[in-house]
Amino acid sequence: MRRPSDPVHRLSYREREVLALIAEGHSNTAIAKRLVVSEAAVGKHIGNILAKLDLPPADDVNRRVLAVLAYLRHSDD
Repeated sequence: MRRPSDPVHRLSYREREVLALIAEGHSNTAIAKRLVVSEAAVGKHIGNILAKLDLPPADDVNRRVLAVLAYLRHSDD
């Protein structure tokens, strides 16, 4: 069950799809091909995900890892 304070619930369906693919280890290019969207669209979704999850400033790799950890915590609920 989702906790009301869980920031993952703020993500759109597409953002959750992108986050799930990040969690599987896919690159932005692979995600774009899989979802049949541009890499720019994937980048925009990732930016939205990071903002909605209120992740602290860090390099992109660390923020992606933090986003995946939030997703995995959400999946366990």
